[in-house]
Amino acid sequence: MLGSRGQVVTFSVWDYVVFAGLILFAAGIGLFQAIRGRKETSSDEFLLGGRQMNAVPVALSLTASFMSGITVIGTPAEAYMYGTAFWIFVFSYAIMSIISAEIFVPLFYRLSITSTYEYLEMRFNKLLRVIGTSMYIAQTALYTGMVIYAPALALNQITGLDLWGVLVATGAVCIIYCTLGGLKAVIWTDVFQMIIMLSGFVAIIARGAVLQGGLGKIWNDSYHGGRLETFSFDPDPLRRHSFWTIVVGGSLMWASIYSINQSQVQRYISCKTMTQAKLSLYLNMVGLWVTVSLAMLSGLTMYSIYKDCDPLTNKNVGASDQLLPYLVMDILADFPGLPGLFVAAAYSGTLSTVSSSINALVAVTVEDFMKPAWPWLTERQLSWINMGMSVFYGAVCIGMAGVASLMGNILQAALSIFGMISGPLLGLYMLGIFFRCVNSTGGLVGLISGLTITLWVGIGAQVYPPLPEKTLRLPLSVEGCVALDMNETTTITPFSTILQTTTLRPRPVLADNWYSLSYLYFCPVGIIVTMVTGLIVSAISGGCKQEKARPELFIGTSDLICLGCRSSDSEVSDIIEKDPKNIQGLESPVFSDNEIALREKEYKEKITKF
Repeated sequence: MLGSRGQVVTFSVWDYVVFAGLILFAAGIGLFQAIRGRKETSSDEFLLGGRQMNAVPVALSLTASFMSGITVIGTPAEAYMYGTAFWIFVFSYAIMSIISAEIFVPLFYRLSITSTYEYLEMRFNKLLRVIGTSMYIAQTALYTGMVIYAPALALNQITGLDLWGVLVATGAVCIIYCTLGGLKAVIWTDVFQMIIMLSGFVAIIARGAVLQGGLGKIWNDSYHGGRLETFSFDPDPLRRHSFWTIVVGGSLMWASIYSINQSQVQRYISCKTMTQAKLSLYLNMVGLWVTVSLAMLSGLTMYSIYKDCDPLTNKNVGASDQLLPYLVMDILADFPGLPGLFVAAAYSGTLSTVSSSINALVAVTVEDFMKPAWPWLTERQLSWINMGMSVFYGAVCIGMAGVASLMGNILQAALSIFGMISGPLLGLYMLGIFFRCVNSTGGLVGLISGLTITLWVGIGAQVYPPLPEKTLRLPLSVEGCVALDMNETTTITPFSTILQTTTLRPRPVLADNWYSLSYLYFCPVGIIVTMVTGLIVSAISGGCKQEKARPELFIGTSDLICLGCRSSDSEVSDIIEKDPKNIQGLESPVFSDNEIALREKEYKEKITKF
């Protein structure tokens, strides 16, 4: 690869050593957890870590789960090309954390569920549970295939690492420690991978600051280049990124991921107490703040270095998702091992996402399909099924990565998949927990209606991308580029993880309004359509006359007003007095908090004295 100054830059032996060493060490952590817990063979231990996890490792795992290799590579490119509007997501992360911790954590804890979609059968019927699980499996398999393929392709073009060798190796490593170690192996491996990801960003920022003469120079260049115009309060829903699209649409999109997505829910319900589960979400919020901030600073560093010679315009790289790997090879090549650290950081993001997806896919398949179909299965049989399904889904994800290599620009549709699929699902959950009058007919029609609308706008947006005046890509220069030999050729990648803004096909009437809707509004649209349709159909089909449902399936005004005060001293006493054995909703059904145990003991002593 040619650097910005015309020099040839390659991956050194030390880079390969560092990269391979860090990835093998990560796999070793997973295998250690497998060996350490080899005597614990229950399904609950495999899928939920025995519900004994603490907040800090779970929080780091939550952060790493969706900080994929695409995030490591794509977020700095976002700052480089579009500025720091993406930084506003710190507000979205805060809102998402409050919604997840104060509404959904108490709900899932008191119901003692393993699969998120068990709730849909409890509240509605089995059909909606099967549909919800199937939607999740399709979404996760497609997204995970893209997560494996996109970083591998970008890094292959820059470093020369064999594409298919890395694809298979990535899946194989995840399969090994997911199969043998279960959720504990995934979480503790995520902790190490999160540290590596952050270290990669720090190395880029530190080296860039040295080359440019300090962070002040980077900040000044970014200011004069228009990269620091973060806040735009334009209410136009067609604007790709504005304060309103990110705070309103982004908050709901991330809430749909952290509140009901099995990959995330499975982590925080593995905590031994509800307090630990809530704490893990708030610590995860801080982790997301740190990660997006370092990614943004990496992008500003890239702009400061390439402000006069854009590698994309100059065709040093073929797509925007190659910009950060190109920067790494350009500025860190003089330090053998550091490019390897960055590649390890990108692949750590990939490994954490893939392993999380495999473990969650196994959980929903076993809990939602196999256990109901074969309730007589023993714990030992379930353990073998869990491991077998881990291998199966690992192979499926590798296969989806292979399919992704043939899909070209259609792959960009997967970038909005959480908004298109999780939005209607979140709307269904909100119908279930807030409205007692909604019945299964209303829920089903609402879900189908919401999914139809979001798929319509989402697929339309990929076929007819928004025009440049809505995406607002900032100008870049090539005035300072070194003249290259005209005989040199540049390899162009089939697709980019940043949506392209030009198209040659004729544009229909809907292309410049409905299909140009900001991708962050896909989720709110799905929620609104699902809820409105569900309420109307329920009212027509007699939902208000249905039999009274179980009260623990709903969120009442006390949940919202008290923001989690259900575990207050007075209410603990009330619950214990009604039934000393009933501690659901306060702590994990498997492990009780010492304080509750003490109150139960005190209550029994009072009864004895009386």
